[in-house]
Amino acid sequence: MWGKTNESNTKTVSPFSTAAPPPANLDRAPASAVPVPPPAPRAGSANVGKTTRLRGDVYSEEELYIDGEIDGTVEVRNRLTIGPNGKIKASVKAKELIVRGSIQGDVEATDRISIMTGASIVGDVKTAGIVIEDGAYFKGGIDILRPEVKKPDIAGMIAKAQSASAGAV
Repeated sequence: MWGKTNESNTKTVSPFSTAAPPPANLDRAPASAVPVPPPAPRAGSANVGKTTRLRGDVYSEEELYIDGEIDGTVEVRNRLTIGPNGKIKASVKAKELIVRGSIQGDVEATDRISIMTGASIVGDVKTAGIVIEDGAYFKGGIDILRPEVKKPDIAGMIAKAQSASAGAV
């Protein structure tokens, strides 16, 4: 016990190693025995790479990131991000639009449009909110959309109140 050397506890460290050896812990399995899963891709997103060129209509229900070229129409029901290499010659509709590349065409976003530094839009814009950073280029008209304010259904509320009070009697 005292003079014995346990070979499983001794570890040699190469003088060329830059990392410190892990502490000896007999209760844990070695790190190499525990598999590390790869990072999961973001659920509900799609990418168009910078070497991709598309012509025609692009429609997506999920979040879309475009870093390539598109000529036609683009409609996204979620967030649309145009990457720094993205070049869009199309009419664009999205819930939210973030532009880091360039768009030539009319743009409509129900929530917001963000034109980042170095990006450009040449065309008319319809949106509820817009952010144009310093160094961004925009040429066109802006139409700010007001969110629809729903009027309360007073007749329905009165009918519900009367039926609730009649049931309480």
